[in-house]
Amino acid sequence: MATATMSPYSSTHVRYRVALMLFVTVAINYLDRSNLSVAATDLSRDLNLGPVKLGVIFSGFGWAYVISQIPGGWLVDRVDLRVLYAVICTLWSLATLAQGLASTFLVLLGFRLLLGLFEAPTFPICNKLATRWFPEQERAGAIGFYTSGQYIGLAFLTPLLAYSQKAFGWRSIFFITGAIGLVWAALWYLIYRDPRNSPGLGEAEREHIRNGGGFAEEDASSRRSLRFDWSDLAFVLSQRKLWGLYLGQFTVNALPWFFLTWFPTYLVTTRHINLLQAGIYASLPFLAAFLGVISGGLLSDSMVRRGFPVSLARKGPIITGMVLSGAIVFANYIDDPRWMVFFMAVAFFGNGFASITWVLVSLVAPARLLGLTGGVFNFVGNLSSIVVPLAVGFLVKYSGFPAALGLVSAIALGGALSYVTLVGKIERIPDSVVP
Repeated sequence: MATATMSPYSSTHVRYRVALMLFVTVAINYLDRSNLSVAATDLSRDLNLGPVKLGVIFSGFGWAYVISQIPGGWLVDRVDLRVLYAVICTLWSLATLAQGLASTFLVLLGFRLLLGLFEAPTFPICNKLATRWFPEQERAGAIGFYTSGQYIGLAFLTPLLAYSQKAFGWRSIFFITGAIGLVWAALWYLIYRDPRNSPGLGEAEREHIRNGGGFAEEDASSRRSLRFDWSDLAFVLSQRKLWGLYLGQFTVNALPWFFLTWFPTYLVTTRHINLLQAGIYASLPFLAAFLGVISGGLLSDSMVRRGFPVSLARKGPIITGMVLSGAIVFANYIDDPRWMVFFMAVAFFGNGFASITWVLVSLVAPARLLGLTGGVFNFVGNLSSIVVPLAVGFLVKYSGFPAALGLVSAIALGGALSYVTLVGKIERIPDSVVP
């Protein structure tokens, strides 16, 4: 691959603005899927929800999110991303607002299902835009940056949401987060433009992206018909290398789904930390994960630029991070809440360090099927959003949180094995299907 260079005097930096927009997108996306965890203790009391029912509510998002991944990825390959994102952000923000009006188990579950349905295309959109806007040697850093939005937003906003719940009640959490999403949907549509329509994109930056393997020249004429081609799906399901990524993503997502659902409840009910303290303690692992995401992406890109083999540069941080994620189990053997949070933070730092996995999709997936491959990747990966909340709910009821932490730790270590044994050399899979 040719090495891209740019004159610092003639280049623009529109791609950095796009990365910042993706960062905000991911922060809002995760805020809306995790706000339930902050409201859970008061909400479950008001709606009379036990651990199993609460686990079902937590997993409700995941059912719809997972089922919608492949259709969502298919849409990403065919619909203008500026329009698609504005529409889905509006719809999921309305579903978030509506959760604040729920008064029964079934109504709340229904709105969580709608939230999962409308959020489904988000990460395939982000991955395709990162592939379009960033050369390969910058892509892991870009993906790491926008992925960190899921953690930095939660780190700083979780204590504020906990305060809002204490002052105004749990329903206020959903009203606030839903309103934020509606504002951002409008701003996205007003600001974002594809490379072909971006008035600020200079020729030097365009060449930098093109020479580095980005798809800056993709335009509407390259989109295919809305007819679903089952042979495309069969192809992306038949590749062993891709299955290594799919299974690995399931394990990478398991730990965040524990933190996004059960962690505040764990702090309150098992560690007996009050609600406001729980909001502060819950924010610390998210800060650690943010640092992990940023450092993992920067290290990976640095290794590529310094000439390390691509497979080592891209898979090394993921495998290392998954091993560190297994440290969550040590919280079972600590009484001091400060040391408990330390091991939680180490585990979540490792998870963040491993969270550059989307860069592998951009490097390995057939170029024509980036959206569909991303949809399958997110489909399998987010099965953890169903399995983990439900499994933890049953384990908490019958065995307690120590068993749940042991399960999450074992899943993380299994993820490291998936990347070692199945993924193999990082190289793009040639498309055997004629477009």
